[in-house]
Amino acid sequence: MSRDPDSLTNAPRDAPVDDESAPPGYRSLVVVLLSPLAFALVFACWTLFAVLGVELRRELALGGVGFAALLAMPMLAGALASLPMALLARQHGGRRVMLGCLLLTCPFLWWISRAHHYLEFLLAGLGLGLGAGSLAAGLVYVAKLGPPRHAGLSLGFYGAGMMGAGLSYLLLPLVSQAYGWRLAPLLYLLPVLLVAALLWLFADDGDVPVVEPEDDEARPARPSSRVRVLYLATRLADWQLWRLAITYSFFFGAFVALALWLPGHLTARYGLSLQAAALWSLPFTLAVGAGQVIGGALADRRDFRSLRWWISAFVLVCLFLLSYPPFSMRIEGMHGELTLHYAAPLWGFLGLLVAMGVAMGMGQGSLMRLIHRDHGDGMALVGGLALTLGGLFAALLPPVFVLGGEWLGVPTAGFMFLYAALVVCMLVMVADHARGPRRER
Repeated sequence: MSRDPDSLTNAPRDAPVDDESAPPGYRSLVVVLLSPLAFALVFACWTLFAVLGVELRRELALGGVGFAALLAMPMLAGALASLPMALLARQHGGRRVMLGCLLLTCPFLWWISRAHHYLEFLLAGLGLGLGAGSLAAGLVYVAKLGPPRHAGLSLGFYGAGMMGAGLSYLLLPLVSQAYGWRLAPLLYLLPVLLVAALLWLFADDGDVPVVEPEDDEARPARPSSRVRVLYLATRLADWQLWRLAITYSFFFGAFVALALWLPGHLTARYGLSLQAAALWSLPFTLAVGAGQVIGGALADRRDFRSLRWWISAFVLVCLFLLSYPPFSMRIEGMHGELTLHYAAPLWGFLGLLVAMGVAMGMGQGSLMRLIHRDHGDGMALVGGLALTLGGLFAALLPPVFVLGGEWLGVPTAGFMFLYAALVVCMLVMVADHARGPRRER
């Protein structure tokens, strides 16, 4: 594997670490505890529009496509910010980038509580999406400073921050009902500032200061910006960086899109109130978070490369079943007409979602551990690429869900699209397998 030039060079993650330079135990503890909190808050902020959808659509007189575009804005900005922020975290420290991105979301949370026009909400959503820099930087931070023996488990705990969507499901409907929806965005200002303060006080980047020689002639020449950009483009042209990132992006993007879409879907399909729909959506997010921890822990024990095939096949079956809309069928029998009617009950629908959520979480946790294992010295690049692809996929899904439902008139069109997308993803996996197994480092 090629190494980064000059300042981009990092030691492989699996390389032995000298005892004197090994991070102290408290550092790993701080990393594992604070980073998922930051992740959870960013996800909670992203689900603001989804949980407050009824009020926003009524106040702004939004149609389905307009509201879907509003849901997609944080994902789009987050996708564009992920890779650059991951690379910045590698050069300047994950804690600094996480701290900056968390503080950056605060004015946009305040803006949402004061906005009155659709364009304002769109721009505020783009601002919230910049918080994805905290996700990408946190990934680099945990991979670098987390406990080496339990890298998969620590990455799984970090990914379990996706359960922050459940925080919105629990709190926002109550706050909106009691005090009005405009107070709901302000609810997150204090936790964001608190976690930022904890990162500032108790965390560190673990960087060893580099003492540069005073003599300019003895100082090594740094590559120019053009050289660094060309090198980055060359690295991104390597298929080995994409092979796991593409599969991860499906699970990540599908979860984010479903977390945003589920409250509205349950309200429309089962006639639930906003508060009830948000509560019924909570088990799905908890299942994905638990699956992340399980998948990461399993990947620590053995090389679960084949696990992605089994997980993808299981999720494919779940999506196939979830794609069935309510329907009636009449059969001309010998003794008269038979009428069959199918409509998935709420408990059956949620049971499938929870089972699929556990599998999706296991896929994300195990794949991120494999990325960490195969690309220890390029975790920022490959992990940032995976989050970028996942964010773009998540931004595409809300409009596709709405347009598919309107054009086909089928409420489960979103699951049909996810089914087709996973089939394409599995074909890419087959093509990758046909290229031959990757040579171990």
